Amino acid sequence: MATFVLIAGACHGGWWYTPLARRLREYGHQVFAPTLTGLGERAHLLAGGVNLDTHVEDVLAVLSAEQLRETILVGHGYGGMVVGGVADRAPECVDALVYLDAFVPDDGDSCWRLTNDEQRAWYLDAGDTGYAVPPLPFFDRRATPHPLASLLQRIRLTRDLSAFRRRDYAYARRWPTSSPFEPTWRRLRTDPDWTVHELDSEHDLLRDAPDQVLKILLDAAA
Repeated sequence: MATFVLIAGACHGGWWYTPLARRLREYGHQVFAPTLTGLGERAHLLAGGVNLDTHVEDVLAVLSAEQLRETILVGHGYGGMVVGGVADRAPECVDALVYLDAFVPDDGDSCWRLTNDEQRAWYLDAGDTGYAVPPLPFFDRRATPHPLASLLQRIRLTRDLSAFRRRDYAYARRWPTSSPFEPTWRRLRTDPDWTVHELDSEHDLLRDAPDQVLKILLDAAA
């Protein structure tokens, strides 16, 4: 039995992983899908000070409270930033990493630095509050505004990812426009320390390629 901690992307909560979590549990695995501060059922906690550090602390608190060890961290989109921060701060709790069409930051990176101009324009559409990025029109109706500070803050990392047993990256090939994750995919696909998967999918991998995502996670746990 493996333990998965699933971290959703921008504007999404733990609910996004519900179908995948159910299938993983059917295989006997333990699954946690925490919703980050200010999102989903925690949208009432959204404030200007909610940033990337806040979200990393959210997940670290789950690892501590549940006394989790040898976890497989899974991050989608923005969730890759959180995976990087958690793995850096609590490596003793982490066994493997899976990035689902996500950012894989180095020290000093931010979503703002890693993404493309189209996504940056979205980040700056901060709506009425000035600190919350509205969901895009094609997102699930449950999507909620995302804290802008978490997209702008630079991550601070003190170690690389070489200590972890396995690292997987799943790249969605069917973005309707230029993928903000293409540079990350190009960087990792020739790295022998990574297992890179190319999926015939748009960014919503659980909608377009659920069986392939499940297989990637089960292989990571094998």
